[in-house]
Amino acid sequence: MKFAYGTNGFTDHRLDDALLVLADLGYDGVALTLDSGHLDPYAPGLAQRVDATASRLAALGLRVVVETGGRYVLDPRRKHYPTLLSPAPEAARRIDLLLRAVRVGADLGAEAVAFWSGAKPPGLSGREAWGRLQRGVEQVLAQAELFGVVLGFEPEPGMFVRDIAGFERLRSLLGEPSRLGMTLDLGHCRCLEPDPVPECVRRAGPWIVNVQIEDMRRGVHEHLEFGEGEIDFPPVLGALAETGYRGLVGVELPRHSHAAPAVAERSMRFLREAWATAEQAQPGENGP
Repeated sequence: MKFAYGTNGFTDHRLDDALLVLADLGYDGVALTLDSGHLDPYAPGLAQRVDATASRLAALGLRVVVETGGRYVLDPRRKHYPTLLSPAPEAARRIDLLLRAVRVGADLGAEAVAFWSGAKPPGLSGREAWGRLQRGVEQVLAQAELFGVVLGFEPEPGMFVRDIAGFERLRSLLGEPSRLGMTLDLGHCRCLEPDPVPECVRRAGPWIVNVQIEDMRRGVHEHLEFGEGEIDFPPVLGALAETGYRGLVGVELPRHSHAAPAVAERSMRFLREAWATAEQAQPGENGP
């Protein structure tokens, strides 16, 4: 199992420093959020900064996925605005960010570029919401095809596409495109999916291209440190291994930047222990 840590949990660090800390702690990769403080996609000199980041990742032996959930990267007053469900002129700004992210992902050699739908605006019909989302994702898919990048669409509590069933519907509407996979957040599964988390993993297995991990409680969308929520992680990691997933499993704790090095160290220790327990339970030469 290859573990990563999200840079959105290191917002008080310079990106180079965050990468060094995570490499020193033994992480295999990073989930890199394009944001004002870390590889700003709208600041001057993006190409040169991407090249420098690629070199830094390579020197530290870190794999990478690109995340696009910066809170105020597009609007300084409205969190996560605009979205793919916004009216066309505003949605174009979100699409532009995602197109930039695909190009950055290609230059970094990212394993996936993650994104989500956004919330449905008040008064917008479900039919029109699906139409707006489909049209926006089609544009991003065209860019992904051009640059050879895999997309990882993330169902998100509180957003229009909030669960695995919503992702399955979107993928069907788009014609089952090969470059559209899923970013599966394991905490979200506990938060709102009807099935146990290991069963969610098995259901999503054919499409998983990126995984986010944290603890969470039923019905509460709050990213918690491991041990503070309700998830039993060894069976979840065991289910993930059963699917054949070989990508990064990225810790997603975006509200813990104030203590990032300590939280990242505790998280790595917990995950190593959980994975060791999961491995012992796996059928095999030395297993049951």
